[in-house]
Amino acid sequence: MLSQLDEVIRRPGITDILINGDRGMWVDEGHGLARELSWVATEAEVRRLARELVARGGRHLDEAHPCVDVRAGQGIRVHAVLPPISGVGTVISIRVAGALARTLSDLVDGGMMTADQVERIGSVVRSRGTLLIAGAAGSGKTTLLAAALAEAPATERIIVLEDVAELAIAHPHVVSLETRQANIEGAGALGMSELVRHSLRMRPDRLVLGECRGAEIGVFLTALNTGHGGGGTTLHANSLAEVAPRLESIGMLAGLSPEVLARHAASAWDFVVFVERNAGVRRVAGIAELTVGPDGLLQCQ
Repeated sequence: MLSQLDEVIRRPGITDILINGDRGMWVDEGHGLARELSWVATEAEVRRLARELVARGGRHLDEAHPCVDVRAGQGIRVHAVLPPISGVGTVISIRVAGALARTLSDLVDGGMMTADQVERIGSVVRSRGTLLIAGAAGSGKTTLLAAALAEAPATERIIVLEDVAELAIAHPHVVSLETRQANIEGAGALGMSELVRHSLRMRPDRLVLGECRGAEIGVFLTALNTGHGGGGTTLHANSLAEVAPRLESIGMLAGLSPEVLARHAASAWDFVVFVERNAGVRRVAGIAELTVGPDGLLQCQ
């Protein structure tokens, strides 16, 4: 199973591989999902495959940990779910980001952005501005953030914090930190909020949060507003209009009122870049700023 899967992963243009127990495999090669007719596997084989992939990343998949996210190779992220959490058998979702770090020029060549957008985003990074890259799943948020951070001077140290390491940055001084799940005894977990606190003692010139989605937004915003600018993060949102309410809902997890979140966010992030994927094509669809409106709430415009 592993060798057959590796052959699929190595195909040019592959971005996603989805296995639904013994019901088959679907792949996305840049044109939407299509069934992989050459793949045939039993539920037992898929479960063994899921455990082997998770073990590659140093984590474990079992009844105590039935849902696991892990890095199973450079540029390869695996998410696995065991039944009965999944009603269709063992489900494996694989995101293939690619092993090569990209630059903003590479993204222009690929049609993701224009030269004017490159100049605007590049100038923000070089002037130590902080970016928030928003978009839906699979829209290219991580790719764009990594390419933008490659514009940072080589004399600076970039600390990257992720649940599963994905950011491949073309920069000579990048330190990547990952959260850790608890062991089989339920001890030893290291969450994102604690990881942010530890990173502040590591002399970061630029602090990067792979994805902003939980209570860690509180300590992260505090860091950005106390001299740790120049980095960035990504945010799941379906439009620029949804960025502000999405941040408000995440801020509530950290105990931040909408008004407090608005003041912190508006001063922490210099630009919001929205990316989208349409018919397999990823592109920068808009650039905006976060401001505090007359009502004291966050606005993205």
